[in-house]
Amino acid sequence: MSSNTPVEPRRTALDALHRSLGATMTDFAGWDMPLRYGSERDEHLAVRTRAGLFDLSHMGEITVTGPQAAALLDFALVGNIGSVKAGRARYTMICREDGGILDDLIVYRLTETEYMVVANASNAQVVLDALVERAEGFDAEVRDDRDAYALIAVQGPESPGILKSLTDADLDGLKYYAGLPGTVAGVPALIARTGYTGEDGFELFVAPADAEKLWQALTEAGAPVGLVPCGLSCRDTLRLEAGMPLYGHELSTSLTPFDAGLGRVVKFEKEGDFVGREALTEAAARAEAEPPRVLVGLIAEGRRVPRAGYPVVAEGKVIGEVTSGAPSPTLGKPIAMAYVDAAHSAPGTAGVGVDIRGSHEPYEVVALPFYKRQK
Repeated sequence: MSSNTPVEPRRTALDALHRSLGATMTDFAGWDMPLRYGSERDEHLAVRTRAGLFDLSHMGEITVTGPQAAALLDFALVGNIGSVKAGRARYTMICREDGGILDDLIVYRLTETEYMVVANASNAQVVLDALVERAEGFDAEVRDDRDAYALIAVQGPESPGILKSLTDADLDGLKYYAGLPGTVAGVPALIARTGYTGEDGFELFVAPADAEKLWQALTEAGAPVGLVPCGLSCRDTLRLEAGMPLYGHELSTSLTPFDAGLGRVVKFEKEGDFVGREALTEAAARAEAEPPRVLVGLIAEGRRVPRAGYPVVAEGKVIGEVTSGAPSPTLGKPIAMAYVDAAHSAPGTAGVGVDIRGSHEPYEVVALPFYKRQK
């Protein structure tokens, strides 16, 4: 096969259904995924005010099992995974030896000796390879379970009510960042109270063969309260408003968690060595002595939309770079996340702009997130 032969994108179990709904499809990390079904603004606002339904089957599930599963994950990742109780989940990262971020992850502890690691689609193979390599010498098995799961998310203020009508699982007792096995619409599922939208919501891990049945049941149960199918485009604007980082934008191998303002995920107090400990100890000391660029929010005073890579400027000098930018349906203005010099990072800092094709557009510096849901 020659190197320029196009590779067929992978399709999720819901592919035919997305097409029947008239979705605009796009290639995302080697998967054919729905970008939008109609108006991305309408989809975004549905999640903020009612509920939205997402196919996230492109995410990478990796199962780690065995007597030393916890010890392996404590060595391989920067978090204290052994301290996570069964039925709970933890946001964490996997780093290189030099401290650079390979990916940000959610790890679910299913039982005492079984974990599910969920990686970003674009990094799933990298994370899998790293875990397999780091498992050497541990009494634990790393299993590629990407084909074993479809992942459907229902997000938004109406999502608990919608899900309650389809399951007898104890949703009221299910905390944020927890997961429990249950049955939804007759389908066995891992029900997780997690999401990437800034709203309350659930992510449902199911067998691919059950995905269509579950999607249809959620669609019917959600119809009376205004649930709509949602694509990746509004997922991006929702996470941007919620100040949530996206790998390849706010996170990369050239940044340590301390550079990204997420040093809190690195747990130096855990026992034993872990990959990157030495480099991250130095990165933490560096960040303490000389604060790195700070991730801030920017709100446009005008209408022009900033994009990733655009320079942030002040007094004629470049002081940072936009990592993500989009029109915000909730705020009604363009917004961006950007890394800027610490001296210009305080909310309300005057004179900050974004260089949009040679024109310095004025922006207000704000603390993240742009949007926080009412509890």
